Parts: sequence; structure tokens; C-alpha cells
Amino acid sequence: MKREMVKVFKTALLGIALIACAASTQAQAAKKGGDEAAIRQADEQWSTDAGTLNVEKTISYYADDASVLAPNAPIATGKDAIRTVWTGLLTPGTSISWKATKVEVAKSGDLAYLMGTYELSMKGPDGKPINDHGKMVEVWKKQPDKRWKVVADIFNSDLPMEAPSK
Repeated sequence: MKREMVKVFKTALLGIALIACAASTQAQAAKKGGDEAAIRQADEQWSTDAGTLNVEKTISYYADDASVLAPNAPIATGKDAIRTVWTGLLTPGTSISWKATKVEVAKSGDLAYLMGTYELSMKGPDGKPINDHGKMVEVWKKQPDKRWKVVADIFNSDLPMEAPSK
């Protein structure tokens, strides 16, 4: 009888442990889904804010030590360098937007990456319109205040390179 009770007790403990693990996994999945939704929402608002050509709002989505890897330019690290990049992009007559196609949050819950596409129209140095579209990758990091900020941002065109002038 005592052995049967020990067996029942062990089985009950195993069942409780399995239920606790399942609940923990479900809680982690819910948190990860919440983080993914928060990043998607922040990125959508960021695109909207950039579309208003407001440089300060646009750079507010970056962490202080973030880097931007823009095409045909050196890496811009820190808010001042990033401000310079965006000031050159967000000029009058510019139209810019982007859309996330994939967001993946790390199991740790403190890093995520986003991939997507962008559309850009602006006046070139000669006054002629430039229409571009391409792809992008953003790395997001959860900050101490629990808000997500971009720490790395890279984008490049899908258009073929122009032949060098002779």
C-alpha cells in the first residue's frame, strides 16, 4: 500500500511539473507574440513619422548608440550621425515608407530583427525625380525602460547599379 501511494505521489508530481512547463511555455509564447506585435506597431508608426519628413521623430526610434548602414555611405553611429543621414533623406518633396514582412523575437526576449521592403521617391541633385525601392533589416533591442529601440538599420536598393560614367 505504501509503495502504491509513493507511485501515485510521484505520478502526481510529474503531472504537476508537466503542467507547469506547459504553462511557462505558453506564457513565453504569449510574451514573444506581444513583443512581436509591439515591434510591428512601432515600426509601422516609425514609417508613418518618417513620411511626415520630421527628422527628430524619425531618429527617436533609435537607441543612443545605434548604427545606420545606408547605401553608398560610411556607417553612421550615434544620434548625431544618424540625424545627418535622415536630414539628407527627408527633404521637401520626398516620399518614404516601409513595411515589415518578418519579425523574429529572440527567446531571450531582449533582441529582435525585422525584415521588410521600402519605397522612396525624392528629387535628385539635378532636380530630376529618383524613385527607389528595396529591402531592409532592422535589429531591435529592448531598453531598460522595456521599450524597443532600433540598434542597427540597413537598407539597400533593388534597382540595378548605374554604369560608371567615363
